[in-house]
Amino acid sequence: MKTEVAIIGGGPSGLLLSQLLNQAGVATVVLERSSRDHVLSRIRAGVLEAGTVDMLREAGVGERMAREGIPHEGCYLTDDDLMVRINFEELTGTSVMVYGQTEVTTDLYKAQDAIGATIIHGVEDVVIQDADSNAPYVEYTLDGARTRLDCAYVAGCDGFHGVSRKTIPADKRREFERVYPFGWLGVLSRTKPAHEELIYANSSNGFALASMRSETLSRYYVQVPLTDKVEEWSDERFWATLKSCLPSGVADTMQTGPSIEKSIAPLRSFVSEPLRWGRLFLVGDAAHIVPPTGAKGLNLAVSDVHYLYQALIDAVKKGDTAGIDAYSERALLRIWKAMRFSWQMTTMLHHFDGEDIFAAQMRKSTLRHLSQSETARRDLAENYIGLPF
Repeated sequence: MKTEVAIIGGGPSGLLLSQLLNQAGVATVVLERSSRDHVLSRIRAGVLEAGTVDMLREAGVGERMAREGIPHEGCYLTDDDLMVRINFEELTGTSVMVYGQTEVTTDLYKAQDAIGATIIHGVEDVVIQDADSNAPYVEYTLDGARTRLDCAYVAGCDGFHGVSRKTIPADKRREFERVYPFGWLGVLSRTKPAHEELIYANSSNGFALASMRSETLSRYYVQVPLTDKVEEWSDERFWATLKSCLPSGVADTMQTGPSIEKSIAPLRSFVSEPLRWGRLFLVGDAAHIVPPTGAKGLNLAVSDVHYLYQALIDAVKKGDTAGIDAYSERALLRIWKAMRFSWQMTTMLHHFDGEDIFAAQMRKSTLRHLSQSETARRDLAENYIGLPF
């Protein structure tokens, strides 16, 4: 087989990159280890930055999002006593969109099918060869047969555990990581959301987040030790813990019900530099992981696609390599800003094992400063809705 851009990974970043390239007449082949059903079963982020919304519209997949997504003009930060609203619209002139990653992926698959893009599921033992040459290629096994895919460029969109980052020699990579000593227990339920906007709670009983996927589908999280197992958390225990962390006015009126999905996600901050080695480019989780506190995971992957897709079009169509030469540096500048914001939100909202009473007072003081300072609220809002590309 032969194509212009081989894309490793059929998640939202790989599909979005493929969609934008194909729209410009650049041929792609997407290689995905899992089945389409498995990809679509992943429960992930649901808050889209303004820039992500614009990118999806540019890719021609914004119609259902505009119809079913829920624009949010703000969010709340709370502790036991205080609720502070961050008014995105008032502070920045824009808003975010609540629209689940599963829905984004569904829309992208539909668009890819409509233009006849090549997506191959069930590939195994992927190896990227000669990425540092002018003739890279990808080998993989499908249904027991070994296949070679020749290409001009390779985009690694295959996540933290994928092969793409590991293809870059260890002595050419520099990795930065912070592993947080807790995780998020997340529950999805067919219930009316506790509030019309997201609530980030930093209470004496721990962190919680009240979020949503739609007007009838709620997504909630509580902070748990990394040693906890999902099986230890009955629905009853989860709802009791969540309510103990939320302001009483919200907890007393919220609707509860059976969970339809329950999982524990560890939190980490991770960046691998550079994002380019020869003709291989890292995109999304293959290059960086952020804790979900700042709602940056999917959005940061879309940011990478923004910097890469036009650069690849210019390289393939015009032989102009200025964009791909600058890709890693440009993308990393925004990545590190998002890392800082996610770290800041995580530190501000979570209890850390072994912390002293000073730390708790700092969290309370930060929230009170936000309640009194429009400048502080604007800084948070600008980062939350997404810094300019």
